[in-house]
Amino acid sequence: MDGIKYAVVTDKSIRLLLKNQYTSNVESGSTRTEIKHWVELFFGVKVIAMNSHRLPGKGRRMRPIMGHTMHYRRMIITLQPGYSIPPLERKELKSKYLIAWRYIYTKLLPRAHAMEP
Repeated sequence: MDGIKYAVVTDKSIRLLLKNQYTSNVESGSTRTEIKHWVELFFGVKVIAMNSHRLPGKGRRMRPIMGHTMHYRRMIITLQPGYSIPPLERKELKSKYLIAWRYIYTKLLPRAHAMEP
């Protein structure tokens, strides 16, 4: 769980969940093979493909000094059909990443299924 920071909850990531694709932010120094190995090991799923892109940091002003936040990488992980990342119980929640997935499963995913034509 070293490389993955947290799950991404956006409109696009909710739509991708219906296609068995999961979106999360990872550390910028982690590689695709590390993330793939961690996801397969921790969740017990098979990963078909991984797409990644680097997002720039945002500018922050502290009075006269202009600074910026660190850049980060976003991964979109596609799982084989029949596999999914299950919602976790309260005892198993140990990070912001897992809390975000629980929120997606309980609140947002049922709404996305209801909105399908």
